Amino acid sequence: MNSSQRVSIGRVVKIKLAPTDAQAHPLHDTLMLCNTAAGVVSRVAQASEDCRAFALQKAVYHQLKALGLSAQPAVRTIKKVADAYATRGANLEAGDYGPRGGKRATDIAAAAIGFRALAAQPFDDRCLSWKQQGSTISIWTSEDRLKAVRYVCAPWQRALLEHCCGETDLVFRDNMWFLHATVDVPAPEPVVVEEFLGVDLGIVNLAVTSDDTAASADWSGGAVTARRGKYTRTRRTGSHRIGLCAGCVDMSIRQITMPR
Repeated sequence: MNSSQRVSIGRVVKIKLAPTDAQAHPLHDTLMLCNTAAGVVSRVAQASEDCRAFALQKAVYHQLKALGLSAQPAVRTIKKVADAYATRGANLEAGDYGPRGGKRATDIAAAAIGFRALAAQPFDDRCLSWKQQGSTISIWTSEDRLKAVRYVCAPWQRALLEHCCGETDLVFRDNMWFLHATVDVPAPEPVVVEEFLGVDLGIVNLAVTSDDTAASADWSGGAVTARRGKYTRTRRTGSHRIGLCAGCVDMSIRQITMPR
């Protein structure tokens, strides 16, 4: 396989953001504003027959701009809502909320999707840029462009960030800030296998290994089966004793309270 045919693998890298107190305030306000806007879009989407991003953008774009969102954050917010409705529709179609027409499915379909005040917000490359030499980012906020926001990561995460592409989610969880970055790394070259080891899993023998020779090894499941049997008998004995004790207490109560 030549380099032009190499396949890429999409991954998400979780990076911890370390803003100062002065930087954390506009980040907090930005999430609040974006999710308030998402609620506006959601109510429009619930009342609309077309919940695709393009149709919603024509309906609510100017409303989001009036709320204070710039062009790209408004588009990303609309896309977030459209994806939420597409996911809900797929779950309803698959019966994940119960049978179609059932009470639970009907209630879910009839309600507009809500967004937490500090739910994650996606940013594209025009709203968030990485400065890897200084381990900082520059990000759009509701107040102004916020620069030199530090992040911390391991060396292997830094190497993956070189392949960063697409969206990055700003996440606030447990009073900490994170960035979930989408990276597109090249797939490794396939390895030519000359030797192999087969493993057969079972109950009597937990595992039996074999290769292309006569050599093999097995790990008996007798000890595990005996231990499971012991635990089962213990549970049964404990339940029986609890039942007997409850019965004795109940009999004594009846003997005391039964009128003569």
